[in-house]
Amino acid sequence: METPDMPDRAPIDAAVAALRELILAAESYRQVVAAKLALTVSETQAVSYLFARGRMGQGELGAAMGFNTSSTTALVDRLERNSIAERVADPNDRRRSIIQLTPDGNMAVAAAREWFLHAFDQIPSGDLAEVADVLLVLAGGLRARTESIPGEPELVERAAPRRRR
Repeated sequence: METPDMPDRAPIDAAVAALRELILAAESYRQVVAAKLALTVSETQAVSYLFARGRMGQGELGAAMGFNTSSTTALVDRLERNSIAERVADPNDRRRSIIQLTPDGNMAVAAAREWFLHAFDQIPSGDLAEVADVLLVLAGGLRARTESIPGEPELVERAAPRRRR
């Protein structure tokens, strides 16, 4: 029951639950697509960044994914071995590599896109623009909140990890 000092939380609780289900479905989708394309989940994340944001520096890709330098190097090495992405020289800085999708990488994205399209099968085409707007607002809200979380106090105190013998 809603009162002035206690608003009805059912609508926001339902929206949060729906968002959580969307995230879980997307995580499951990524795992299945990764297996189908013979890539790791991290590799499919990198492919998603390169497709959505375009070519980017190796450091930028690593930062976007939350990877350190050596992990990013290993990831890009694997993508190159699988002919999914390639390093090209930065025309403005010879010390820097730009990572971009290869034709095979673009074909992988095209296949995944075809599978992805079916997520919208139950939505009338006249509603798709509004759905896209809502998804972009949610994505922006999640990104903004994600950036602020590390600065917040810890919720649970944890004991120091035990050393292995």
